[in-house]
Amino acid sequence: MYCQKCGAKNDDNAFKCTTCGTVLQSDMQAASRREYVPTYLAPAILATLFCCLPFGIVSIVYAAQVNGKVSAGDIDGAKQSSDAAKTWCWISFWSGITIGVLWFLLVVGSEL
Repeated sequence: MYCQKCGAKNDDNAFKCTTCGTVLQSDMQAASRREYVPTYLAPAILATLFCCLPFGIVSIVYAAQVNGKVSAGDIDGAKQSSDAAKTWCWISFWSGITIGVLWFLLVVGSEL
């Protein structure tokens, strides 16, 4: 997007011109042009509470970064944080399941 006042090239999601500071688009236009990137915050919290705490915390940290990066216009960074949150959420989930199954087998095996 080019600034109508100074002609400088700006990012398509930019709210103000980086050169002269002129408002390029209203808040509604900027919001409608933003790309949706899932945060995976709710699954990360659930995986932290019910599966594996350490890996779940990592997932929450990445999930918390997504909205800030989208607001800053860093869509690629937001997608990377979103993917990392999803990956760590699954790692937390499967670690919790594995530990639970091993614990169950240990308890049942010790009683036989």
